[in-house]
Amino acid sequence: MTDTDDGARTDKETFVSWGEFLGSPYAASLTLVCVAVWLHAADSLIVATMLPSIVAEIGGAALVGWSVSLYEIGSIVAGAASALLTMRAGLRAPMSMAAVLFGVGCVVSAVSPTMPLLLTGRALQGLGGGGLVAMSFVAVGLIFPRRYVVRAMAAVSALWGVSAFAGPLVGGVFVEYATWRWGFAFFACQAFALALWIVFRRDTGATRSIGGSPAFPVGRLALLCLAVVLVAFGGVEVSILRTVPSVAAGLACLIVFLWLDVRAGENRLLPRRPFDPRRPAGAALLMILSMSMATIAVTAFGPLLATAIHGVSALTAGYIVACSSIGWTIMAVLVSGLPERLDRMMIGLGMTVVSLSILGFLHAVPNGPVWLIALFSAMEGGGFGMAWTFILRRTIALADADEVQRVSGAIPTIQRLGYALGAAYVGIVANASGLLSMESAADAATVARWVFASCVPFAAIGLVAMSAMMRDPLRPPRP
Repeated sequence: MTDTDDGARTDKETFVSWGEFLGSPYAASLTLVCVAVWLHAADSLIVATMLPSIVAEIGGAALVGWSVSLYEIGSIVAGAASALLTMRAGLRAPMSMAAVLFGVGCVVSAVSPTMPLLLTGRALQGLGGGGLVAMSFVAVGLIFPRRYVVRAMAAVSALWGVSAFAGPLVGGVFVEYATWRWGFAFFACQAFALALWIVFRRDTGATRSIGGSPAFPVGRLALLCLAVVLVAFGGVEVSILRTVPSVAAGLACLIVFLWLDVRAGENRLLPRRPFDPRRPAGAALLMILSMSMATIAVTAFGPLLATAIHGVSALTAGYIVACSSIGWTIMAVLVSGLPERLDRMMIGLGMTVVSLSILGFLHAVPNGPVWLIALFSAMEGGGFGMAWTFILRRTIALADADEVQRVSGAIPTIQRLGYALGAAYVGIVANASGLLSMESAADAATVARWVFASCVPFAAIGLVAMSAMMRDPLRPPRP
């Protein structure tokens, strides 16, 4: 048999059609994972729609920024702990508890008479939602055979894109025809139902148990929480005197957290040397962190700058950003059937497209036209859609056997950490370049150029890390 025949046979063996995948015994597990991701993705968007009504009823306008920050903080901390939890207790108990925690947070928010109590509920929702997403990634890596991983992640990506539109729509329906409190109650019911479903599933049991009963790393999690709080605090209301010391202290806490985690042995929260480009998992996580920091600018400042420069409505600016979700969803579904031998090509192509989109924003946001900004937004999302599912499959394939759960859980956690760090970073750049003193479209265009130029170095770091990730050959796939 020739080499060509070998390649053709491999492609035929590794190709999985949607019909085969959805008709397999893993379809129910896919549905469970998708519901978990839906709760996390849609809840963050529905709250953005309901916030004006919430503030009008219970006040607390000065604390609105923290409704997002606390949710993200909870998500990052829970995501960091998820891998260790699943290694100690399997998937069923931690994942069901995350769903319950999410539901309790929704109930607290639904009955809140004041903004501080509602923010407590948001923090609980972040902990539960972050845990659900991280453990969903772990479930994909552990429950699904490798040949099904890309299809599973494509379905998750598609659901995330749907959430970008359905979340605000659901929030608008509750605000218009009922009350924002019922919006939280709607998600609480789903969360409690998901918890019961997980408990009674037979394929979400114990996966691996680490030796002994080491103490749960409360200190390290508290340090990580403090680090993200400081970074988020620096980005909520940007000023040089407040932001720089706050972010610097947050980064110092992150460094100490990583140092302590490395020394924790089997009780680690993250994989060994999590950002070491000489290791496949380290290179992948460094790439994800860098690319997340490089691409958050259009979400954090794109609508504001597009409105100030081009005079578009808030709705139009919002849908410009939503084009990223559309591009991600479409491309993830289109490429999900590609064989494993093309993983490196798709990762390289996708991350290159993402990097080029940043250069596109550097031109289009200050200069227009508006449709070109939307095109580059779709291009950015499309690049991630091309690469994301293959990043997970390749990283899992190259990870050490005892690191699969940690790596799978770390991927969404590091992504959200990158968003938090990146938002604070571009906030500093925007403020330093005159964001608060803008008086004309020309002033806003100058800010836009600085903001998107500041993202280019992180895209370059991401591409270098991607190259390091490509070096190692794959192991034979799991059956």
